[in-house]
Amino acid sequence: MIVRILGEGQRRVDDAVVAGLNALDDELVAAVDAGDDEAFRAALSALLDKVREVGAPLPDDEIMPSDLVLPTPDASLAEVRELLGDEGLIPG
Repeated sequence: MIVRILGEGQRRVDDAVVAGLNALDDELVAAVDAGDDEAFRAALSALLDKVREVGAPLPDDEIMPSDLVLPTPDASLAEVRELLGDEGLIPG
């Protein structure tokens, strides 16, 4: 799976870790739904950090279609609320 973090580029993430990413995404959705900015910041940071940890960066000259697009680390709660689908940022 190819994941793009806006402003940072793309990473190849093994499908086996998607369940763990979904758990972090659920925490993010809960924080957004509650309008809790502090919990939102922590959840967004944890999700992006995990993608950086488990994902292998693609070379800048290798452009692939992204399966998932995640917001920038400095995205606002309102901006992320607009990006959320019925299943959060990460379907599944």
